[in-house]
Amino acid sequence: MHPDTFVVPAPPDDPYLRIVPLGGCGEIGRNMTVIETNDDLIVVDCGLMFPDEEMFGVDIVINDFTYVRERQDKFRALLVTHGHEDHIGGIPYLLREFPTIPIVGTPLSLALIRAKLKEHKPGEWNAREVEPGDRVQYGAIEAQFIHINHSLAGACSLAIRTPMGTVFHTGDFKFDQTPIDGDPADFASIAKVGDEGVLVMLSDSTNSERPGHTLSERIVGEAFSNIFARAKGRLIVTSFASNVPRIQQVVDQSKRHGRKVAFLGRSLLNVVQFARQLGYLDIPEGLVIRLEDVDDHPPHEVCVMTTGSQGEPMSALTRLSVRDHKQFKIVPGDTVVISATPIPGNEKAVSRTINNLYRLGANVIHGSTGNAHVSGHASQEELLLMLNLVRPKYFIPIHGEYRMLVTHGKLAQQTGVAGDNVLVSENGDVLEFTKDSAEKIGRTYGGNVMVDGSGVGDIGEAVLRDRKHLAGDGIMMVVVTVDAEEARVVAGPDVISRGVYYLPDSGAVLDELKAKLSAILAECSVEGIRDIGNVKEHIRSGLSKAVFEKSRRRPIVIPVVMEV
Repeated sequence: MHPDTFVVPAPPDDPYLRIVPLGGCGEIGRNMTVIETNDDLIVVDCGLMFPDEEMFGVDIVINDFTYVRERQDKFRALLVTHGHEDHIGGIPYLLREFPTIPIVGTPLSLALIRAKLKEHKPGEWNAREVEPGDRVQYGAIEAQFIHINHSLAGACSLAIRTPMGTVFHTGDFKFDQTPIDGDPADFASIAKVGDEGVLVMLSDSTNSERPGHTLSERIVGEAFSNIFARAKGRLIVTSFASNVPRIQQVVDQSKRHGRKVAFLGRSLLNVVQFARQLGYLDIPEGLVIRLEDVDDHPPHEVCVMTTGSQGEPMSALTRLSVRDHKQFKIVPGDTVVISATPIPGNEKAVSRTINNLYRLGANVIHGSTGNAHVSGHASQEELLLMLNLVRPKYFIPIHGEYRMLVTHGKLAQQTGVAGDNVLVSENGDVLEFTKDSAEKIGRTYGGNVMVDGSGVGDIGEAVLRDRKHLAGDGIMMVVVTVDAEEARVVAGPDVISRGVYYLPDSGAVLDELKAKLSAILAECSVEGIRDIGNVKEHIRSGLSKAVFEKSRRRPIVIPVVMEV
């Protein structure tokens, strides 16, 4: 989108509230929302997203911080709903620009952020620890953290009170009546906020297309019990590293069925360490063994928990599936339980991993097979319950692909929210609430910022187009030496090809192309040879045409012309 299309009108003199989703609307990932008043601005979450197949070579995708950067004089704090990557993964990059900004979250959320920051070495940072029920005040904005259930301990909804009214941000949530890691959601506090009056609610839309209720995490324990009882050999269980309740279920069933537990994957080891320290994870002494000691125990007494449930290229499970892990190998008779469902876009990678595991002789239990996984997100009946508890005047669906947002908006209308008050938004939309109106007033930068190695934001569409071109058609380099004074070719042309022809068989083809290029250069006028730019253009167009006629491919052609 052209920069001229990003227009945000100057704020009014009267009291106003602006809500700007910078990520998470129209996609699963990089969740980030700006809440802005006349004098103060806070941000809720700052996540990342993993690249799709078109983003060649890109490591991760984060948010564009332009809107916050332009208003940094009133940027007061970052509030974190919970510690999943799609909500905290962008924080190290935010801290590069705003190193002193307070980061407010529950103990486990801050512990997971701390683990991430170790890799980036940002130095000192301003962490502010809160417990569910606590309130924090930044200028005219007060935020109350309210306990909610999710697939991670310490998840909270936020009641954000501003001079214009209350904004209720659900965060990621489900209503689990029998949670593993503590109490059910704080219905009383949510209902009390609703009774006080809520101007606008932002709510998790991930499962808005799924009817009914999301099953309790405790169901997974029952499924694990059956799996653990039937498995004859080693058990390998994979899930999201941050899913502490799922880790607890694996630990409990391992103890019950006489298995030792080993953890594989740095991120998983970090989560286990922090969750144990904070009391979210109860692991009996002597149950955990080192990965190196697994072979010292009979197969039926071993359970290995690992990461890689999304088929990520360098994750532990993916490496295990192709026998590329130095410390551990999958062998026939192993049972692999993939206790997660693929995030949209990861289906191919997960399917490839499952096929590879079968090739190694493993028995694989995956997806929702036998209830080995339940979602951490609310289904339609829970979304309706949240809407009826909060009873907002305006509703903004967030955290979902566009069709999910639209579906969630229709659910809101069923609970009495006026159709005109459902504001389905995309990343970068600026929504302004004043005493008399609520409307989209403009757009800011809400696009992808790509992280490639140590580079942040220096990979744009043009670079991705070149990488796609290289991947599809390859590259050819032509090296020629010319004597500009005598206007003649001294050496070459030499042709170097990568990704266009199969090298062992390409000698004859390249010789033919060299002859074609020699003929093209011979046809250049004396003045043409003296003009290096002209020589390059003749080489580029001539070789492109010759290769296309022969192979129907259009490789990138790079002419290198040297003068002597």
